[in-house]
Amino acid sequence: MKKERNCRLGKVGGQAVLEGVMMKSGDNISLAVRKEDGTIAQKNSTFVSARKKHKFWNIPLIRGCVNMVEMLRLSFSTLNDSTQLLGLDEMEAESKFDKWLQDKFGDKLMNVVMTIGMVLGVILSVGIFLLLPNLVTMWLNELAIDAGGPLPSFVQNLISGGLRILIFIIYLLLVSLMKDIRRTFEYHGAEHKSVACYEAGMELTPENAAKCTRFHPRCGTSFIFVILIISILVTSFVNWNTWPKWAIIGTKLLMIPVIVGIGFEFLMLAGKYPNPLTRALSAPGLWMQRITTKEPDASQLEVAITALKGALPDEFPPQASESTQEEKTEDAAPPDDDPA
Repeated sequence: MKKERNCRLGKVGGQAVLEGVMMKSGDNISLAVRKEDGTIAQKNSTFVSARKKHKFWNIPLIRGCVNMVEMLRLSFSTLNDSTQLLGLDEMEAESKFDKWLQDKFGDKLMNVVMTIGMVLGVILSVGIFLLLPNLVTMWLNELAIDAGGPLPSFVQNLISGGLRILIFIIYLLLVSLMKDIRRTFEYHGAEHKSVACYEAGMELTPENAAKCTRFHPRCGTSFIFVILIISILVTSFVNWNTWPKWAIIGTKLLMIPVIVGIGFEFLMLAGKYPNPLTRALSAPGLWMQRITTKEPDASQLEVAITALKGALPDEFPPQASESTQEEKTEDAAPPDDDPA
C-alpha cells in the first residue's frame, strides 16, 4: 500500500532573529523574542506572497527567484521588528543624521534602509562568492599556462565551485565564533527542533522539542549549499580556455536565476518527500547545519514554540496577551512551503 504523506511536512518554517524566532505558515507570520525581564514579546502579522497574487510568479524556476527576493525582504523587516520588540532601538540616542533621515523619508525610512541593505548585501555576496573564486581560478590557470599548458575547462569549473564552497564554510566558521551569532545559532536550533516536533505530531512542549533533531532539509543553510553545488553543474558548459573573461563572469551572473530556481525546486521536493535519494542529496547541506545550528535550552525552545503556535492560529487559537501585537500588511512573503 502507498504510504500516506505527512500533511504537516512543509507547512511551517522560519528563521532565527535577535533573541527569538520568526515562524511562517501560509500568510501568517509570528515573531517571538525573549526580553531582558524574561517575558516573551510576540508580534503576529499577515503577508501575502506575490506568488499567490499572480500565477506567473508561481511558475517553477521563476518562483525560486521570487522566493529569494521575498525572503530577503522578510529577513530585513523581521530583524527590525525583533529589535523593536526588544527595545534596542530605544536604547541609543537619536543622532542628527537619524533625525535628518526621519524628516526626509518619514514612514518610508525603513523601506529605504531595507532596500539599501539588500542591494549592498547582494553586491557583497556576488563579489565574494562569484567574482573572487573566478578571478582566483583564472590566475591559477595563468600559472598553469606558464608552467606548460592550460588547465582543462572542467577542472577550472571545479576549482571555481570548490573555492565558493570553501569560502562559505570559512565564513560560517568565523561568524560562529562571535558570541551573539552563536546565541542566534542556538535559536536557529530551537526553530528547527520545534518544527520537527510539530511535524512528528508530538505535543509542542520544550521537553518534547528537545528530543527532536536540529537539522532540517529545508533550512536556508542547505539552500545556499545546494545552490553552490548546482552552480558547478549548471555552468559546466562554460569554456574557460576559449571564452573571454568578461563572457565567463557575465554568463555566470546571468545563470544565477536559473541556479536559484533549480535549488528551490530541489529543496521543496526534499522537504515534502523524504526518501533515501533526497536524503543523500540533502546530506551536505545538513552537515553545514552543524555549524549554523546549536543546541538550544528550554527557554529558547519555549520562544520558538510560541512563534510556531502564533503562525498556526487555526490549530492553536491565540490567547489574549499584553505582549502580543497584531497587524496586517500587504508586503510579500513566502508561503508555507518555502525553505525554513
